[in-house]
Amino acid sequence: MLNFENTEIAFRQKNDDELKQSYRLFKLMNNGFLAKLGPKIIEPALRCGLPISPLIKRTLFKQFCGGETIEECEETISQLDKGYVGTILDYSVEGAVGESSYTTTADEIVETIRRAKDDHRIPFAVFKPSGVIRFRLLEKVSSGKPLSNAEQVEYFKAKGRINHICKTAYDIEVPVMFDAEESWIQKGADAIALDMMRLYNRDQAIVYNTYQLYRNDKLSGLQSDVFLAEREGFILGAKLVRGAYMEKERARAQRENLLSPIYNSKEETDRAFNEALTFCIENLKDLALIAGTHNEESCLVLTELMKKHNLPEDQSNIYFAQLLGMSDNLSFNLAYHGYNVVKYVPYGPVKAVLPYLFRRAEENTAIKGQMGRELMFLSKEKKRRGI
Repeated sequence: MLNFENTEIAFRQKNDDELKQSYRLFKLMNNGFLAKLGPKIIEPALRCGLPISPLIKRTLFKQFCGGETIEECEETISQLDKGYVGTILDYSVEGAVGESSYTTTADEIVETIRRAKDDHRIPFAVFKPSGVIRFRLLEKVSSGKPLSNAEQVEYFKAKGRINHICKTAYDIEVPVMFDAEESWIQKGADAIALDMMRLYNRDQAIVYNTYQLYRNDKLSGLQSDVFLAEREGFILGAKLVRGAYMEKERARAQRENLLSPIYNSKEETDRAFNEALTFCIENLKDLALIAGTHNEESCLVLTELMKKHNLPEDQSNIYFAQLLGMSDNLSFNLAYHGYNVVKYVPYGPVKAVLPYLFRRAEENTAIKGQMGRELMFLSKEKKRRGI
């Protein structure tokens, strides 16, 4: 019987020292230290040349990242596979701008796709559209404003990079996901994602788009896209998440005197997410689903929906997804019971992935009860082992 409180299964990949280290790290995040002071202390120290990279790599980086390179991620890939959990290699370098940087990022994403070829342990690849296309350009496209001649050329090149990524995924048969963006650039990213699906999702789901269900228009958007896919004869790849930019979205809406694009309460978001799961399972012939969630209730909702519709645990077009270093009680228990599960495994140079790491610390401090539950499970397993 599926039991998300089985810590023996959840942490069997960790030895005693690793378990204790994770416990200490989550205690630091629980009191908000890393979220509040990390960016103010660690980033300036690195800029000044202080030798703290090794300390970060042994602690925060080790918990949430697979390595600095694709090759360094091999140990993490292998460890996850021992628990029947797959890997999504996620190149998490942020903030690079300029055509050469976008090309470099696109090339690295293509390498993650090639690395996944014929390796059952790596069932998906992923990229962030704003990593390969200029943010302001995507914002202008999303607003519907006309592009200058130079911008049209730039946009053509950007779509070429994205097409190269998706065509490689199609040729090698490794599905690739568009990660989500802020609402004011999401429309442009969505349009490109649908165009890629029209090209490459005729026989199977190769391209996936991400639907942030904390947005009050995304459930209807998902439904519209499913009907569009059915009408035009392609398969919709849909990754469902709650959302990653809550504070930024609300602050922008208030600053610019706009209606907030996200729900006012967690309860509304939870309801929309679970309704989206129900809709997807009821329309499974037209789509492939990845449920990206750290919410126990939503995981149970999906398992019950699968039972209700007589779907096997290893249904090929249904996956659960979580982030490396978090919610191991969900990932490994689901996988142990036969469900398809993957973990995002971020990688990149320590300095370059710091924004990602600090966001994890901030995000987890903000999630109601999340840190308390992580600590509870780690503490429970420490007690079970007698350490």
